[in-house]
Amino acid sequence: MAKDLLEKGAILQRDQETYAIAPHLPGGIVSAEQLRKIADVAAKYNAATLKVTSSQRVAIVGLKEEDIDNAWEELGIKPGAAIGLCVRSIKICPGTTFCKRGQQDAVGLGLKIDEKYHGMELPCKFKMAVSGCANSCSEPAIKDIGIMGTPKGYTVMVGGNAAIKPRLADVIADEMTEDDVLALVDKIISFTKTYGSKKRLGRVIDEIGIEKFKSEVGL
Repeated sequence: MAKDLLEKGAILQRDQETYAIAPHLPGGIVSAEQLRKIADVAAKYNAATLKVTSSQRVAIVGLKEEDIDNAWEELGIKPGAAIGLCVRSIKICPGTTFCKRGQQDAVGLGLKIDEKYHGMELPCKFKMAVSGCANSCSEPAIKDIGIMGTPKGYTVMVGGNAAIKPRLADVIADEMTEDDVLALVDKIISFTKTYGSKKRLGRVIDEIGIEKFKSEVGL
């Protein structure tokens, strides 16, 4: 039976014959040249469609297995971490870079986090998001780590997910600087590696308690 091709970043489709690939577009910020290249590759290899995903990527859907390698080579873009036990693409809102409502630099912070952690192997699936204000357009409250900008800095929350058993994240820190956030994210990732559970972070927090978790990450 056909299966996902993890090493090629290719996800088997419903027809059990074709695959989807998703080039990594950090924060969903993409140039016109990159979009043209994605469209050209999709057209050249007769993809069924292009799908703008909830993770701020543009997936090329319906490629034949024999075309996957050539498609990646011609794209010249690394794969997005769309499957597997790893840190998925960091979801980022426009923040103060573009949005009139932004109160913090979600783009700058999010891209730093994406550069360091995107695709990092972990014992579990792991999602993060950064928003520039409390409107939370990147949905930080349903991510393993959610970071939300406020007039006084960043609020950090943990343990959210939108899976079969949805869970809102717990706020663990407030009024943090960018450097404080980066240090805390690193501690949370280190905890996740050390704890070694295949369960999402929220379920681990429910097992050990939020106070125990905060102590483990130095809060």
